[in-house]
Amino acid sequence: MFYFFPTYKWILINGFFLFFVDYSTNLKKEKKVAETNIQDIEWIAKNNCINHSKILPIKNIPVLCYHAIRKISKTDSPKKKTYSVTPEAFALQMKALAENGYKTISPDQLYEHWTKNKPLPDKPIIITFDDGRKEQFTIGATIMEHYHFKGVFFIMTISIGKKNYMTKEDIKILSLKGHTIGVHSWDHQKITQYKKEDWNLQLDKPKKRLENIIEKPIDYFAYPFGIWSLSAADSIKKHGYKMAFIVYGKSNPTKPYYTVPRIIVQSTYSIKDLLDIIKNKTQS
Repeated sequence: MFYFFPTYKWILINGFFLFFVDYSTNLKKEKKVAETNIQDIEWIAKNNCINHSKILPIKNIPVLCYHAIRKISKTDSPKKKTYSVTPEAFALQMKALAENGYKTISPDQLYEHWTKNKPLPDKPIIITFDDGRKEQFTIGATIMEHYHFKGVFFIMTISIGKKNYMTKEDIKILSLKGHTIGVHSWDHQKITQYKKEDWNLQLDKPKKRLENIIEKPIDYFAYPFGIWSLSAADSIKKHGYKMAFIVYGKSNPTKPYYTVPRIIVQSTYSIKDLLDIIKNKTQS
């Protein structure tokens, strides 16, 4: 008995300790699932590891995301290749979407569908562009017109009128032709690092400036780098935006209007790749 009791006591103590550790670990895992893991999202963006199996457009409506439309060089970094497509590839992609029956919708239509259950056309798709680069206007919008497609252009307002970026007149023309204009911040800083004074600079002033240019309300926002947080989503809503778009991960079920996922179209995609990715999203 002298030797058994301490051994028995030791087993009880260690058993309780292991149970406590396991319980604590599970709590941490549940908390991690419930909240956005910003570090993971940043790592994915930084290391060019886009996991398309984890990108789920809400209610099966795919949203494409384009950046640069330009020639691709063999010396381009993987990051540049990720955020670029050639003009020829873009033209073929738009042609393929049209031939396969896809019809572009606006964020307004998507919002009305979600909030009021208004019908959408068969095979709806949203085509977005980030940063406000000039070729999105001269090449992207021009090619889309051949197929009666409309896009969403998220503008980084610090660059308006600068070399390789759209002018105020370009933005106005896009709006008059039926495209949607949205905000992509003032100077592309991570929203998770905003301080109190940054919200006015990065959200309010760009919104007001673009509204003055197109003489229409600006209701949509795209997070710089696609990085967001639950508190940022709340702030986006408070600053008068109806929806906000991310690029990595799934929509957050508690903030669906402010975590709309998008598919970054990469230079390495064939037409089949792109159509398969879109098809997988609409069927998931």
